[in-house]
Amino acid sequence: MSKNVFVEGPISPEFIAESIAKHQSKHTIGAHNIFLGQVRADVIHDNTVVAIDYSAYTDMANEALYSIREKAFAKFDLTCMHIYHSLGVVKAGEICLFVFVSATRRKQVYEATEAIVNWIKTDVPIFGKEMFENDTFTWKQNS
Repeated sequence: MSKNVFVEGPISPEFIAESIAKHQSKHTIGAHNIFLGQVRADVIHDNTVVAIDYSAYTDMANEALYSIREKAFAKFDLTCMHIYHSLGVVKAGEICLFVFVSATRRKQVYEATEAIVNWIKTDVPIFGKEMFENDTFTWKQNS
């Protein structure tokens, strides 16, 4: 059963810190790995990105993220895994993606985090509209 992984607006440092703190009572965990996706102020055709406005087919995206979760637990020896992604406007410098992976050993968390982030980029219907300083926009291409 899929859960809603979307957060309205940027993902705050406090939210990330609380997530880490909640895992201190889980004594079988020996390693955590965190990936934080941050909005860049890219310059495209002499215009600077000031924010990205994220949208998604949320039901489809949540199902795709649930499938990624199942695939990650099947492939890697994980204890915990959490994914959060922003919806709405996220300014340059703010966090839009938070992937938090835990396991008994470090090798698993490194490999799992890279795979999970790549799967999110290729398999999940999340769209970003890059908003420029001159009030124009373009649809973001994942790289």
